[in-house]
Amino acid sequence: MSGYPVSAVFAQAFRGHPCVVATAEHEDVSAHVATPFDVQHGWTGTMAGDHALLDLCDGPTLDVGCGPGRMTELLAERGRVALGIDVVPEAVWQTRDRGVAAILRDVFESVPAEGRWHTVLLADGNLGIGGDPVRLLRRVAQLLTPGGRVVADVAPPGTGWHTGTVRLTSGGMTSEPFPWAVVGADALGEVATRAGFSARTLDLDGRWVGVLQEAAA
Repeated sequence: MSGYPVSAVFAQAFRGHPCVVATAEHEDVSAHVATPFDVQHGWTGTMAGDHALLDLCDGPTLDVGCGPGRMTELLAERGRVALGIDVVPEAVWQTRDRGVAAILRDVFESVPAEGRWHTVLLADGNLGIGGDPVRLLRRVAQLLTPGGRVVADVAPPGTGWHTGTVRLTSGGMTSEPFPWAVVGADALGEVATRAGFSARTLDLDGRWVGVLQEAAA
């Protein structure tokens, strides 16, 4: 079973169709993709804890995996310089429709203002992008200004650190497999250390968030 292109199925989800994320063995892992993120509705509407999470962002912020742009828009409403990037065209179109800046871009490709972002935001479980959070954070380090930070949603304590392949089902379509990772609050310190960061975790009324900064040399 090969499945539909990932971007096509994500587009269905971003248009409001209910969606499920599952492993290749069809285990529903939606609850762990982000916590307390609701994969059926949360991409478009403000979720509990969004504002508290954004309070942790400092200065110009790059929203990686911005989806339809709810977080990018909230940052702009706060008067922040903000840019959303996503690999799904539908996400970029919807973000721009909100009147905020977004570009079609893979975080591992060249990104505008590399080395000058004060915050890189990895909301809604986007620390899982690419299936290797250590590699992702090392790439993010190249995007940050000295002293910058990463703000990331993580899964609850006890989840651990898992990497693997998942599929997204939405709008009657199931995607081809793509790599994804889930990092719990209990495992964030190890992931951060391997990537050259220090980390602290915060419980925002049940929404677990990590704040990472490059470790002192």
